[in-house]
Amino acid sequence: MINTNLKYWRRELSLTQAQMAEKLGIKRSLVGAYEEGRAEPKLTTLVNMARLFGITLDALVTTDFSKKGKAKTAIRHLEPVNTTPEPPRPAGNLRVLALTVDKEQNENIELVPLKASAGYLNGYADPEFIEELPKFRLPMLGSGGTYRAFEISGDSMLPIASGTVIVGRYVDDWLTLKDGTPCIVVSAKEGIVFKRVYNRLKNAATLSLHSDNPVYSPYEIDVQDVVEIWEAKAYISSTFPIADLSLNRLASIVLDLQKQMTTLKKA
Repeated sequence: MINTNLKYWRRELSLTQAQMAEKLGIKRSLVGAYEEGRAEPKLTTLVNMARLFGITLDALVTTDFSKKGKAKTAIRHLEPVNTTPEPPRPAGNLRVLALTVDKEQNENIELVPLKASAGYLNGYADPEFIEELPKFRLPMLGSGGTYRAFEISGDSMLPIASGTVIVGRYVDDWLTLKDGTPCIVVSAKEGIVFKRVYNRLKNAATLSLHSDNPVYSPYEIDVQDVVEIWEAKAYISSTFPIADLSLNRLASIVLDLQKQMTTLKKA
């Protein structure tokens, strides 16, 4: 699939053979030879190709991207994540966001269940992997943005219980994240976590992740380890939050005081 995929991705990224060669650090003649099947790339070149295209090495050599069904699978080419106030990286270093669409070309919400969490770190940019995930739609979210759902585990974000499905909107520009925003953060080291994000990108090139459960201490994550960020917009759970009895008691006291004040005014 290497020659087919090389031609497919070069055209998708609107690159000439010379431009592709420059980005891969090889001669232009080699790009032509690879595309025509007259030569095979070295492993280091294959790795560079996969990184440039934003796909896994396995997908590069086994998946024919030119034959992916347009009606079922779509690919968004994205500008590099903006993590620094300095000029952005070259536009050629595009990221790829694989997603699915219905017959009317409306984007689906793909669900990443717990059992697929580990595989997601390798398949997040692979259309074939994304296409196999369960899909649904929530009309209330509207059409602004791309959404994905993740099943979370643990009690670090109580009262949101383990097993809850968090629906997040894809964040293109990480610099715009406001402190305290609840997000699904996908990273190479931490996997998929649900935390409140505090933006430290400008000063330290890190994100500070905080749990709502005070038992868990905040920790820093290097921006270079971050793969995706999805801002939490909704959640689906079969467990209802436990009522805060102290708040209920306080509300009852306030209500009693209001009634007493009303009685005094009438008297």
